[in-house]
Amino acid sequence: MCSSDHVTFSNSETNRMTMSVTTAVSGIVVIVLSISVVHSWREWEVTYTSTEICAIKGSTVEMHCTYTYPPRINSISTTVQNIFWFIYLPNVEPVDLRIDSKYAGRVWYHCGTNDCTLRITDLRESDSAVYRLRLITNQPGGNYTGSPGVSLSVTGVEVQTIHKSQCLTHWCSKLEMQCHSNCLPHHSSYIWYKNGHMTSTESLYSGYFYSEDSISCAIKPHETFPSPSVCGYNQYCNRVNYTERRICAFKGSSVNISCTYYHTDPVVSKFWFRPDRSHWLRTHFLLWDLSKDSQHADRFQFLEREKGHSTLRISDLRKTDSAEYRFKFTTQSFQWGNISPGTTLTVTDPDVQVQVVWSSTSPQLICQSSCFPSGHSFFVWYKNEEEILGESSSLYTKYADGPDSYSCAYEGHRSNPVYAPKVPSVTRTAPGDIMKGSLVSLTCSSEANPLPKYSWYRKAQTLVSKEKQLFFQSIQPSDSGEYYCTAENVLGKRISEYIFINVKYGPKTSIVLMTPSGMIVEGDSVNLTCSTDANPAAKHTWYKENQPLLASPVSIYHFTAISSEDSGNYSCKSENQYGQITSNSLFIDVKYPPRLPSVSVSPSAEIVEGSSVTLTCSSDANPAANYTWYKENESSPKASGQNFTITDFRTEHSGSYYCNAQNLRGQHRSTLHLIAVASTRKAAVTGTITAVFLAITLVMVFLCIRKCKWFTQQSKDGEKPSSEEQVNMDPVYDTPSAVAEGEPSGHQDDLHYSTIRFSQNQADALYSNIGRGQLYGHKDEEASEAEYTAVKCDNSSRAKGTRYQGNGEDTFTLYSTVKHS
Repeated sequence: MCSSDHVTFSNSETNRMTMSVTTAVSGIVVIVLSISVVHSWREWEVTYTSTEICAIKGSTVEMHCTYTYPPRINSISTTVQNIFWFIYLPNVEPVDLRIDSKYAGRVWYHCGTNDCTLRITDLRESDSAVYRLRLITNQPGGNYTGSPGVSLSVTGVEVQTIHKSQCLTHWCSKLEMQCHSNCLPHHSSYIWYKNGHMTSTESLYSGYFYSEDSISCAIKPHETFPSPSVCGYNQYCNRVNYTERRICAFKGSSVNISCTYYHTDPVVSKFWFRPDRSHWLRTHFLLWDLSKDSQHADRFQFLEREKGHSTLRISDLRKTDSAEYRFKFTTQSFQWGNISPGTTLTVTDPDVQVQVVWSSTSPQLICQSSCFPSGHSFFVWYKNEEEILGESSSLYTKYADGPDSYSCAYEGHRSNPVYAPKVPSVTRTAPGDIMKGSLVSLTCSSEANPLPKYSWYRKAQTLVSKEKQLFFQSIQPSDSGEYYCTAENVLGKRISEYIFINVKYGPKTSIVLMTPSGMIVEGDSVNLTCSTDANPAAKHTWYKENQPLLASPVSIYHFTAISSEDSGNYSCKSENQYGQITSNSLFIDVKYPPRLPSVSVSPSAEIVEGSSVTLTCSSDANPAANYTWYKENESSPKASGQNFTITDFRTEHSGSYYCNAQNLRGQHRSTLHLIAVASTRKAAVTGTITAVFLAITLVMVFLCIRKCKWFTQQSKDGEKPSSEEQVNMDPVYDTPSAVAEGEPSGHQDDLHYSTIRFSQNQADALYSNIGRGQLYGHKDEEASEAEYTAVKCDNSSRAKGTRYQGNGEDTFTLYSTVKHS
C-alpha cells in the first residue's frame, strides 16, 4: 500500500513550499519512500501518489498529483498559465516531456483544475529517471518546481539460474531457476512457460532441460510481459520471441506483427492464430489458423523475408481485429506450445491531433495520438492548409505564429488545425430592455483550437469572471456599464468588442434639495432640485401646497429673486414609463425685514383725560419683528412690544410717539401724534368764540371768492391745475358748522371741523373729526378744560403689493386730540 509523506521543494527564487507525495501505478510494482520535512509555506502544496516507482519494461505507468497555490500574492490573483512534467537533471532547464523526441507518442497528460496525471506507455529501461511537476504562474518569478519528485525505475523480467547440474545422459541438464526483476513486490505470483506451455506457478522452478527446451517466466498480473525465452541446456533450442508485446493501430490502416523463432529440427508447419477464436475439440485444442481463414484472406498476409523471422501483416484494420496474436511452429519431433503470450493488437479510430505545448521561447507543436503504431517515423505538417516541406518528425521544429493554423498527418490521417482564438463574439439573453432584478447572462464565444479560456472584464475595472458565461441572477443598476471578454489559448489572445448593459427601472427615490441650503432671504436666487434615481431619466412635476406648478423634463425649479409670497411646502413627482414616485415636501421659509408698521389708538373715540390709552403697532416680517416705542425728543424707549398703554393720560403725555419694528433683516418705524387742543364752557368767553368763528367764516368766504377768481383766470390762461394738485394745495371742508347753517349765535362756541383728506403722497398731516376747540391764540385761565377728540389715520389706500425693505425709516404721522373734562 502507498502512504502519504511530506517533502519540501523550492523555486528559482528560493521560495520554499510543502509537498505531500504519494503515487499509484498501473501495471507495476511500487516501492514507497517516506521523507519527513519542515513546512515553510503552507499555501503551496503538491501531492503525488509516491516518491519511487518501479515498473516492468513494456508496461504503462501513471503518475498522479494534486496541487494548490496561493490565490493572491501582493494583491495579484494567481493564475496557472502552464503545467508540465519534466525529467530532473541538475543545472538543466526543465523541458516538457511532450516535446522530448524520446517520448514521442508515448506521453500523455490529463490535467484538471488542481490535479495532473502523467501517463507513459511502452516503458523502456531508458525511461528510468526522476520526474517532477512544474507550475508556471502569472506571478513575478512564479515558476515553481516540486522536489524530490517521483523516481521511476524500469526493469525487465529475466530467468536466472541458481543451480545447474548435468544429467546422467549426455544431452541433459538439471536446472534450478528463479524469475527475477529489480522491482518485485513481496509475495509475488509467478507463471513459468516451458516450450510455450505453462508448467509451474512457483517462485522457483526446477527441472530437466534437453537441447531443444527453452523456458520463460512472468509476474502476475503482468502475464503479457514475460521474460524472453532462454535455452536450458545450451544456446541452441526451440523458442519464440515477439518483437513487440503490444501494438496500437488506426482503423483502416495496416500493421505488421512480427516474431523471431528458433528450431533445432526442420520446421514442418508454422502459422499465426488467435487464441480467442480457437477451442477445444474432444481431446485436443483446435487452433484458428489465420492462413486458412477465407473470410480474411485478402487482408491477412504471412511474410517471411528471412529465415527465422515471421511477420503477420493485416491490412484495412477493423476494430474486430483487436486481439492477441500468437505464432506456432512444429517439427517432426517438437511442437511449440499454445499458451505462451504473444502480441496484443488494439485497433482504434484515428485521433491524430496537434498538441500545443508551452515553452520558454514559443509554443511547440507535437503531432500526437493515443495510438501511434510502433516504429512510426514519418509525419506531414501543414500551415494554413499548405504542406510544409522538410518537416517529417512528430515535433514541429519551426516557430508557430499565432494567426496561422497548423495541422499534421500520419498515414493519411490528418488532424484538425490548431490556431489562436478569433475575435470573440458576445451574445446576451433576453433581448430588449434589461429590467432591474431580471436574470441576464452574457456569453463569450470564439473559434479556436485548442479551446480557449474565457475571462470577463468590466471597462476600466478588474476581472469579473473566468467563465464562458457571465451571469447576473438579479441585475441591479450598479451593474450597468460596458463589458468585454477575452479568449485565450497557448497560441494567442483576442479581445471582444464592448457590450453595454443598461439596466432600466422606474424612479426609486425622490428628494427635493434646495440651493443654497441655509437661510433664504427675500431677493435671493434659489434652486429647487428634484433628485431621483431612474432609468430612463424621469420627467418632473412641481407642486406647491399640493397644487401643480410646472411639468418639465428638467429637475430644477428656479427662483430668480425669491419673495415672501414664495414661502410654502414644495414637492415634486418623478415618473417614467416604468413607474412614478412623489417626494416628501420641503418647506421654504423666506426671511424678510419688517414692512411699514401699522399703528392705531384705542379707544378710537374721544379720549377723556385720565383714561387709559393703548397704542398698537403691527408689521409683517419674517422672522417676527420686535417692537419698541419711543417719544419724540426722548432717547430712552417708552415701552417694548406691540402694545403701548398709558393708563392715566395727562396733558404732558401729548406729543409724537413712534413705533420701531425690527428683526435680523432690517427695521421700519411709524409715528403717532397726540395733540391737545384746549376748550372752555364759561359764559365770559362765549362772545369771543363767536367773534372768532365769524372771523374765520369771513376769511373762508374771502378765500373762496379769491379761489374762484383764480380758477377763472387759470382757465382763461389754459393752465388749469389737475384735481390732484388741487387736493394737495388746499384742504376741502365738508359738513359746515352750525354757524354756517344759521345756528343761533349762542352756540357758536361749539365750532366743528369737517373731515379733511389728502392724497396718499400728501406730506402734511391729516386731521379728522376735530371737535369743539379753542381758537389758537386765545388765552384763558380756563384753557385746561379744552375738549379733544380722537384722531385716527387710515393707511388702507396704500397701493396693494407695495413692499418696504431695507433699514430706512418711513415716518407715518397720526394726529389726535385729547379732551379735558
